[in-house]
Amino acid sequence: MGFFRHDEKQKSYAIIGLGRFGTALAIELSKSGEEILVMDADEERVNELRDYTEHAFVVQHIDKKTLMETGVQNCDVAVVCIGSQMDISILTTLHLTSLSVPRVIAKATSAEHGDILERLGAEVVYPERDMAVRLAKRLLSSKILNYIELSEKIDISKVVIPNDFVGKRIVDINLRKKYGLNIIAIEHGEEMITNVDPEYRFDNGDVIYVLGNKVEFGEFENAVL
Repeated sequence: MGFFRHDEKQKSYAIIGLGRFGTALAIELSKSGEEILVMDADEERVNELRDYTEHAFVVQHIDKKTLMETGVQNCDVAVVCIGSQMDISILTTLHLTSLSVPRVIAKATSAEHGDILERLGAEVVYPERDMAVRLAKRLLSSKILNYIELSEKIDISKVVIPNDFVGKRIVDINLRKKYGLNIIAIEHGEEMITNVDPEYRFDNGDVIYVLGNKVEFGEFENAVL
């Protein structure tokens, strides 16, 4: 029996390909309470996911008819996690876009692979590259604790404040005016402050979450961190 949405307010996700990336993604989405549909040619991998969803399908040959039978067209988001078999990845992405799945995301293993997927209408992710970039940023600066790429131009960075910030107010530092960056949250000890007051005075050990353009963050990093 194919997948049908039970709750119109809840998003539903199809995960196609249950390697390490696809399996981890499916489990995390399920733990967050989302409806998921999963499929793979490997029966053992599919069986491992049956604890997380009743919509787990063993699919030996992915074509448009088979995809429709699983009900993937009823999902809000479909993620193609097939990386090693580029031809299958491309054909699966083509079928999903032709089935008018609202949002198709596809894993790419090379720039050429990603370019083809983008031309088919998919959003492209590069898991290995993105993890490498995040690790490099953490290694290159002891102040940068984490990094999230929202788009090709925009990042969120988790940063330990430099010593020069201690005792100063946000309005005095004025990252928005100087670098076009926005402080969207502050970790103050055990407290997470999300309603950021311009009059807040930084304390030693504070951590800030900064949203902004990559180029502008680079200027801030070179000047301050």
